[in-house]
Amino acid sequence: MILYPSIHLKDGVVARLTRGDISHAEVLHKYPGERAAQFEAQGFAWLHVVDLDGAFEGKPTNTETIKAILKSVKIPVQVSGGLRDLKSIEAYLGDGVSRIVMSSVALHNPDLVREACKLFPGHIAVKIDSRTGSVLATGWAKTTGMKALDVALRFEDCGVAAIIYADINRDGALSEVNVEAIIDLAFAITTPVIASGGVNTILDLKELKSHAKAGIAGLILGRALYDGKILASEALALAAGHEAATIGKRGTEE
Repeated sequence: MILYPSIHLKDGVVARLTRGDISHAEVLHKYPGERAAQFEAQGFAWLHVVDLDGAFEGKPTNTETIKAILKSVKIPVQVSGGLRDLKSIEAYLGDGVSRIVMSSVALHNPDLVREACKLFPGHIAVKIDSRTGSVLATGWAKTTGMKALDVALRFEDCGVAAIIYADINRDGALSEVNVEAIIDLAFAITTPVIASGGVNTILDLKELKSHAKAGIAGLILGRALYDGKILASEALALAAGHEAATIGKRGTEE
């Protein structure tokens, strides 16, 4: 299982939202490139970057900050937020982004996702944000009434690299991870699923890891990692199949 530490960007700094509320953003780190380098030094193999401003405005916004992150690390980076046209996707891939994550556009223009998969094979993922069973769009601001599985099935045959599934009721809230919903989605599709949202302790990670054969290929770690609820060293050991002897301890790890 691959772990993706997340860096959410708002106004050029690392920030986080609770339950997708853009009006309540907490600054976590003033220097995103430095934070990214710390994650790489800890041993993470991928990085998940979200342009929060871009997600709400519908176009890439923190582009210079993302370029700075790319210069700060050698590990692959996947980027989400406001990427709704081929020109923006091509520009980010040209800058060195390894994977583009498409979210709202996958709902409104699935043909664009399919075209992107043809033009940039292996570099496109689809993110599905869900709240109380319904898929959300436009930076979590709109409820569509669609189900996550219905959206995921749209892209089963077009070469999407992964489906990222997020439960926004849990995102940034340190509440219980929705393991059942993640497993159900992973079982129902052949595309690898990356889980996101609600992971609070190493035991949550352990439970997800135990269901990896269902098709859960990765996990995006956010608030619990920043708050020291989960230590990078033990999370990486567990994800690699080596349960850390320090499981149960909590603290800050830089």
